[in-house]
Amino acid sequence: MASFSLPQIQDNPDGSWGPSASNIPDKFKFKDIPYAPYSKADKLGRFADWNDLASDGRQNVTGQQTTQMNRGGGPNRRRDPNQAFGSGTASAFGYQHAEDESSFSLVDNKPTTTRRGTGFNRGRGGAARNVGGYNSRGGAKNQRGGPGGRGGAGGRGGYQRRGWRDWDKNGRSRESSVVISPQWNMLEEIEFHRLAKLRLEVDEPEELNSYGRLFPYEKTYDRITTKTEKPLQLVDRIKYNTTTSDDPIIQQLSQQGLAKVYTTDAILSVLMCAPRSVYPWDIVIVREGSNLFLDKRDGGPFDTVTVNENASDPPQDPTPPNPNNPTEKATVPETASINTATSLSLEATYINQNFGFQSVSESGNPPAVDFAHPNPFYGPDETEPLASCGYRYRLFDLGITEDEDIKICVRTEVDAYSPGQGNPKDGQGLVTIRALNEFDPRSQGAGGAPDWRSKLDSQRGAVVATEMKNNSCKLAKWTVQSILAGAETMKIGVVALVFWPQVVAWFQNMPLTSPNQFPKIKYISRANPRDNTRHVILSTASLRPTDFAGQLNVILANGWGIVRTVTDLCMKMPEGKYVLVKDPNKPVIRLYSVPMSTFTGDDDDVGDGSGAEDE
Repeated sequence: MASFSLPQIQDNPDGSWGPSASNIPDKFKFKDIPYAPYSKADKLGRFADWNDLASDGRQNVTGQQTTQMNRGGGPNRRRDPNQAFGSGTASAFGYQHAEDESSFSLVDNKPTTTRRGTGFNRGRGGAARNVGGYNSRGGAKNQRGGPGGRGGAGGRGGYQRRGWRDWDKNGRSRESSVVISPQWNMLEEIEFHRLAKLRLEVDEPEELNSYGRLFPYEKTYDRITTKTEKPLQLVDRIKYNTTTSDDPIIQQLSQQGLAKVYTTDAILSVLMCAPRSVYPWDIVIVREGSNLFLDKRDGGPFDTVTVNENASDPPQDPTPPNPNNPTEKATVPETASINTATSLSLEATYINQNFGFQSVSESGNPPAVDFAHPNPFYGPDETEPLASCGYRYRLFDLGITEDEDIKICVRTEVDAYSPGQGNPKDGQGLVTIRALNEFDPRSQGAGGAPDWRSKLDSQRGAVVATEMKNNSCKLAKWTVQSILAGAETMKIGVVALVFWPQVVAWFQNMPLTSPNQFPKIKYISRANPRDNTRHVILSTASLRPTDFAGQLNVILANGWGIVRTVTDLCMKMPEGKYVLVKDPNKPVIRLYSVPMSTFTGDDDDVGDGSGAEDE
């Protein structure tokens, strides 16, 4: 008679349910050992495949099949309809050099000899002229997987031909806009990709008051073409670029408690367009009681205008000497280059200033318009005439709920008014004026810009598209400033320079302005690409700021979200002084806590940003 025996049950010592973790049966002792599946069609006996190449050209220690040439490009191109198992995919047993090999790259900058008949030549035996196979002249066929074909050299899936000295571009570094002192304490670090996700809808602002005098815009500049160009003139006018804390009107408004945050349109536009910025910048933040003041430093990046900041290879300054190597000499030529980042920034600032002065009519017909109050910065001792400029102090509500009282007071600027468009005192027909400047298109940092004289009239779209790509951040800031000021038109012109010593003297003696408000865009070009001493006005474009913001993909809700985030971050901190710094080489902003004497001249240990690259 058959007998039946109960199987052995492994009871847990603590009496709990489930398998025992301490008393494992013998049949489960290989439980955690990795298992490599295989199919019957595979050849067994290969523990590791040392002949298989990895995707970077080295031996694949994991035995995995490379997929670089799967779409046609490798010399051993094949397609296996059967699913691969076994030693060819046993990656669990392979040792991967992930950390040390991922950052390794081999650089070979030796010149190579170009022979006729290769895939990159235009010769008769080249790959581009062949239909199939190898012809009698030795050229490879231009097929899928071959040189020049899909998946081959220069195609999808293969290596691509690089530009001149592309291997050196990643090694170029910029200096910070301000020297980070050891006394500073970093409080927060925010990446740009986090800023780009923020959103906050803000209603129409409330205008608190207006100051200054506006002259009418000269409409003859709208009819300028490359054939009827006008020279850019040097006009002596006074225009103020006072920081927030030194503004007497903002001081009065802060005492009345009308807002929590106070700033200017130039500072606010940089913060709202921060994810687009490449060059370094810094904002000084002072918290006094429940008020927050966003300031700029004298001589900082807000006093100049950038050029081709967003180009693939933006203009660079000469590399400073290594402070740890006293014998090293700076790579600065005896004659300063006119196409370095600093020289171009000075040139663009000079052009924007003088073009705004030149493009308004001071003849008295039509007459100038005085706002409710005179210019608050023009003292009785001043003798030079004032430039056309109007200041509008506007109040924006950043509250998310009705009970939340977070408002920001912004001093905005407009440059002129357009006659026949309504009453400028009521915010109608206001204009901001800006200028784009051209430099040598063959120099480093030109960003592939076409020659404006030959292309501006016939291919204006191509010129505008190139400028929108190379100066995305600058144009976005100008557009945001125009919208903040409530301007209806933006004039952007194209211009060229005057005598360079005059530019340097002007920059040292004249008060600089922030980028102007309502964009009449003007195109200004050098009379000679290698001469930055003479400029001519080639054209002027009139744009609506809201429409131009859509073309630039500028989302105001994202900008207000960034402002609200920085405001909440600073409101959590105790009273004191803080600095928001854009990293010079990474898409990151950092918030530092600094001593109250920083940037006041009382603290000599803290750098003033000398040697830093202006925005």
